[in-house]
Amino acid sequence: MTPSKSDIETIVKTAERGPSVWRRLIWGLLLVVAAAGLWFWWTSGSRQDLPLYITQPVERSDIIVQVTATGTVEPTNKVEISSELSGTVRSVEADFNDLVKKGQILARLDTDKLEANVELGRASLSASQARLAEATATLNEMNDNYERALQLEQKHVTTLEGLLKAKAARDRAEAARKSAEADIRVSEANLKINEANLTKACICSSIDGVVLGRNVEVGQIVASSLQAPVLFTLAADLKNMELRVDIDEADIGKVKVGNEASFTVEAYQGRTFPAAISALRFAPKTVDGVVTYEAILSIDNAELLLRPGMTATADIKVAEIRDAPAIPNAALRFAPPAQAEESSGTGLLGMLFKNAPSRAPSAAASASADGHRTIYVLRNDAAEAVDILPGETDGTKTAISEGDVAVGDLVITDLTEQ
Repeated sequence: MTPSKSDIETIVKTAERGPSVWRRLIWGLLLVVAAAGLWFWWTSGSRQDLPLYITQPVERSDIIVQVTATGTVEPTNKVEISSELSGTVRSVEADFNDLVKKGQILARLDTDKLEANVELGRASLSASQARLAEATATLNEMNDNYERALQLEQKHVTTLEGLLKAKAARDRAEAARKSAEADIRVSEANLKINEANLTKACICSSIDGVVLGRNVEVGQIVASSLQAPVLFTLAADLKNMELRVDIDEADIGKVKVGNEASFTVEAYQGRTFPAAISALRFAPKTVDGVVTYEAILSIDNAELLLRPGMTATADIKVAEIRDAPAIPNAALRFAPPAQAEESSGTGLLGMLFKNAPSRAPSAAASASADGHRTIYVLRNDAAEAVDILPGETDGTKTAISEGDVAVGDLVITDLTEQ
C-alpha cells in the first residue's frame, strides 16, 4: 500500500522533533543530579558544623590527695665505733649481724705499751709521795730550828742574823713541801690518763644493737692521730626503723607531722608498708637547682623484712574527701573551639560555601583570681558554660566545692572527629 501524502508529512515532523526531546530529557536528568548533589553537600556541611562532644557524668567519689617522695630506709639510731688510741689490733670479737649488748667487747688493741705506761705512772706517783715525805721531814726540822733560834734571840744569846737565816730555811722547806704535794697531783693525773688509755684499748659497744659494719682485722694498725677511724657500725633496733624521704618544695606546705603514708620497696613487689611522718626538717637540700626538705617517717619493722639502705617510694596522704561530687580533670582543661568567620561571598558561591565548617584552635581554660573555673556541661545537645570552684584533686578527678553542677550531669572533656 502506498503511503499517502499526509502520512509522509507526519513521519517527517516526528523525525524532526526526536533530537529535541532527547536533549531536554538529558538536561533534565543533569539538573536532578546536580540538585541532589547540592542538597547532599549542604546537609553534610550542616552536620559537620555541629560538634560531637565526649562527655563523662558527674559522680560522687572519694578524693585522696597524696604527695609522692623517694628516700632510703635507715635505722633510728646508728652509731659508729672508733678508737681514740693508735695501736695494733690484737683481737676482733664481733662480726657482721652479731647482736651485741652495751659494754660488750668488740675488739682489743695491743696493750703492752699501755700497761708499761701505767706502771711508769704508778712509779712516778710513788716517787712523788716519797719526795713529799722528805719535804715534810725537812719542814719539821726547819720549824724546830726556827723555834730554837727565836728563843735564843729573845734571851739575847744569838744574833738577829741567825734568826733570819733559820726563818728563811723554814720558808724554803715549806715551799719544797708544797711542790712535792703538787708533784703528787701531777703523778696521780698522769696515772689516771694511762689507766684510761689502757681501758680504751678495749673497744666496746656503746648501745644494745646489731653490727652493721666491721672495718677492722686482726693485726691491723689503727692510726688515730689525724682522724679517728670507724671500726664498727652499730644499729640500735632494726624492729623500729625510719624512712627518710626528700619532699619537693612545691609540696612541703601540704604535709605535716602525723600524716599517714605507705611506701614500697623493690625487694617486695606488690607489697606496701605503713608509715607515719614523725619529723620534718627545716634545713633545705639543693641538688641541681631543685630544693627539697627531708621528712622522717617512722616504720614498724617487726618482721625484719626491711633492711638499712633500701630505696623506697612513699605516698603521703595529705587530704581526704569522702563522697564528694567530682569531675574528671580533663573537663577543667576543655574549652570549646572558636568558630571561624563565615565566607562573605555572594551569589551562588556564597550560598555554596557559607556553611563550610572551619574551626580555630580553642583557648585553654584558665582560673579566675578567686580560683573559680569554667567548665562546659552538655545540656539540650549544646555546650553550656558553668562556673565552679574546684576543690581537692588526686591527679585524675577533682572535687567540686561550688557550682551549678549536679550528680549525673554530663561534663564535656573533649571533641571527637566526625
